[in-house]
Amino acid sequence: MKLREIAHARTGDKGDITNIAVIAYRAEDWALLEAALTVEAVGDFLGAGAGKVRRYALPQLHALNFVIGDALTGGVTRSLALDAHGKCRGASLLDMQVQVDPTAR
Repeated sequence: MKLREIAHARTGDKGDITNIAVIAYRAEDWALLEAALTVEAVGDFLGAGAGKVRRYALPQLHALNFVIGDALTGGVTRSLALDAHGKCRGASLLDMQVQVDPTAR
């Protein structure tokens, strides 16, 4: 299933850094997010090197916050890319496929 079926995202950007928070809709899905959204998996999916992705767990909010450096092709005001904003990266991340045990839902 796509990540967007169990979570939503809030994003921001500053310069060449984007911030993506992924928040579970249901507390029961927190463990799934924590297991599936590793630094490596998010880095691979977004085309960023794992060394450029930092993950912060916010279990009390059932959320993970990712800070990704060198993510915006020089920054929103410097890039010629039309989709260089953090919100586009967050929407893209929600298209990631995650494995869900159907008996757990």
